[in-house]
Amino acid sequence: MSDRIFSVVWLVFCAAVAWLAWQIEAPFSYEPIGPRAFPLLLAIAMALSCVWLLAKPGREPDWPRGALRGKVILMIAGFLAYAMAFEWLGFPVSTALATLLIGRIFGGGWKGSAIAGVALGGGLWYFFDRILDVTLPLGQLWAGA
Repeated sequence: MSDRIFSVVWLVFCAAVAWLAWQIEAPFSYEPIGPRAFPLLLAIAMALSCVWLLAKPGREPDWPRGALRGKVILMIAGFLAYAMAFEWLGFPVSTALATLLIGRIFGGGWKGSAIAGVALGGGLWYFFDRILDVTLPLGQLWAGA
C-alpha cells in the first residue's frame, strides 16, 4: 500500500515539475531542443515509473529504522539544502558541500570526503562548462568577486 501512496504523491510532484518546466522560456536559443526538454523528459520518466508502481506494486517495504532512518532524513535535508544553495553558492561549491555531506553519511573521513567534494564540484563544472559548453552557474556569492 505504501508503494501506491508514494506513487500518487510522486505523480503530483511530476505534474508540478512538468508544469514548471513548461514555463521555462529562453531569451535566445542556445541548444537545439531548448532548456525545457530535460526537465520535461525527467518528469515523464518519473511519471511512467509511478504508473508502473501503481499497476504492479512490490511487497510491503521494510522502512528504515534507527540510525538508518536518521541518515535518510539527513540525505533528504542535504539535497534540499543543495537545491536551495545552488543559485547562491553556484555549482562547484554547492556540489562540493553536498558530496562532503554524502561522503560523511556513508562513513567517509573528513579529509577524503572534502577532497572528493572539491574534485567532483570543480571537475564536473570544468567538464560541463568548458568542454561541453553547458553553462553552470558559479553563484551569486562570487559574482562581485
